[in-house]
Amino acid sequence: MEYAEILRVEQLAVGDEPPYELLLLADPSKALVDTYLQRGICCLAYLGDKLVGQYLLLESEPGVMEIVNIAVDESYQGKGIGKLLIHHAIQEAARMKAAVLEIGTGNSSINQLLLYQKCGFRLHRIDHDFFVRHYEEEIIENGIRCRDMIRLRMPLD
Repeated sequence: MEYAEILRVEQLAVGDEPPYELLLLADPSKALVDTYLQRGICCLAYLGDKLVGQYLLLESEPGVMEIVNIAVDESYQGKGIGKLLIHHAIQEAARMKAAVLEIGTGNSSINQLLLYQKCGFRLHRIDHDFFVRHYEEEIIENGIRCRDMIRLRMPLD
């Protein structure tokens, strides 16, 4: 099914409860998620009345926006919704006059690395031991220990 025509994306309203079930799929630290929510905007994706995805966008430095959290409900993964959310975030960052859009993911997040590059992001740098420094519990994904943050970016024209 093609979701581009029927996916509705809207900003989380001030005072509404954040979708922690989705937010914590992308980042297991509620404390970090809460700091992102205070500093950025959370966009929610709906198919009809069903919340199927979200992303969090914030300004990480002047002229640079960053997608700091993006997740799709597990029952809707692999259907192109993540790609649609990334394209929506690209449009939002451009609308907000950002010169660059960044996104980061773990060294063990193979599918995310593939998706982000397919959407036009290029490898930028590695923040070695990011997940060791910022998370108390070890993260294992795809049979690999998540240690390093792979940073990707794209210029916005």
